[in-house]
Amino acid sequence: MDANATLAKIWTLGGLHKEALRYAHLQGNDPVLPSSFAVGTAAQTSIAAAALAACELGHVRGQPRQSVDVDMVHAALECEGWFSVDGQTPDPWDPFSGLYACADGWVRVHANFAHHRDGALTLLGLSSKTARREDAQGVLRNWKALDFEQAAADRGLVMSALRSFSEWDVHPQALAVAAQPLLTLERIGDASPRALPKLHADQRPLTGLRVLDLTRIVAGPVAGRTLAALGADVMLVNAPHLPNISVIAESSRGKLSCHLDLRVYEHKRAMDLLLADTDIFVQGYRPGGMEALGYGAQTLAERRPGIVVVSLTAYGTQGPWAPRRGFDSLVQAATGFNLAEAQAAGSALPRALPMQILDHASGYLMAFGAAAAKVRQLQDGGSWHVRVSLAQTAHWLRSLGRVPSGFAAAAPDRQAYLENYPSGFGSLVAVRPAPQLARTPAHWSRPSVPPGTDAPQWPPR
Repeated sequence: MDANATLAKIWTLGGLHKEALRYAHLQGNDPVLPSSFAVGTAAQTSIAAAALAACELGHVRGQPRQSVDVDMVHAALECEGWFSVDGQTPDPWDPFSGLYACADGWVRVHANFAHHRDGALTLLGLSSKTARREDAQGVLRNWKALDFEQAAADRGLVMSALRSFSEWDVHPQALAVAAQPLLTLERIGDASPRALPKLHADQRPLTGLRVLDLTRIVAGPVAGRTLAALGADVMLVNAPHLPNISVIAESSRGKLSCHLDLRVYEHKRAMDLLLADTDIFVQGYRPGGMEALGYGAQTLAERRPGIVVVSLTAYGTQGPWAPRRGFDSLVQAATGFNLAEAQAAGSALPRALPMQILDHASGYLMAFGAAAAKVRQLQDGGSWHVRVSLAQTAHWLRSLGRVPSGFAAAAPDRQAYLENYPSGFGSLVAVRPAPQLARTPAHWSRPSVPPGTDAPQWPPR
């Protein structure tokens, strides 16, 4: 669990100059939160990789390199995602979300979106108007866990059976994930280097970079929020008919936010005008979703040569589960973490990791990949596709090893790391950026605002 060695391995995947690693300074050691896994190291190194890659892009654009300091406690607390609005801390979970005992094991249900909740209840033969959680639990005791998982997947629903590590390791999807690197940067088209405006010494390293953010849950929004903190102009694109979750108030810091329904011709025209001056396109739609709308990575590379596309999936692009949808809590369950944590804690009940680290680390790795690919684009040309998946992040987290004394750690006091932010949702309190840049501090220059607040057009560079 050498954090510097872990960061160096991530850095290699970006193909960036090794000299930059000398400017990273990592403080602290696991455990920082109660867990048998190195969640602090995962948080710290993914955040450091994103910030350092942004600074390397600034260096390629003419800035001197600058040091990046990341404290492990601060990084872990940022990955908890805690926030309040007007003094209230929203409950992120629907009452039907969570663990259920089955005839032979456990399943975890994700019901935060109404259509997922209603679909799960329909599968169980229950009415969404009258059912209670205990009704769902009563029915699920008659199901085998893997049967329910498969029946749900056949209907496009999102839930997972809990597996042990030994059960996951022999699964065909686990074998496919293990054969892939943590993330990939692939050149997908020819293009000349697409220059960015020259930076002044006091500007944040991503100033002048334009990012379209087509994501809604945690990992993708974290990626866009990170790029915004490091200076990019980030436009969050929501469709008015799609639901969001309460965390949007925290994860939208620094972003513009517009409404576009890409099924509508006039809205697609507006998107195309945005795309014509976009440097990075970040998307977390279900597999095949962007292609169906005409905005797949290869099409984007043809229409906007030199673009960097960043794609997030649940289970990667290879293997039988590649088309399957998923969220952090479900990937934790399917890949063995819930049962492993329970065993380490001496608990009879499955236990989740102390935060949604797969989401948060994946988001920072997406930001790292975006900045690294843009460095490659400026140096070598081409259009680039960055791929990150929650399951590959889970495989990486496991590779960091276990923390024998992890559950002896007391949760740190987050108060010293909080800041007050004005927002379009109310008075927001949340954790400030963990990476400390020596010369150009990370910060958000725009408040978070509700979807559709802004017009679909870029501000001047």
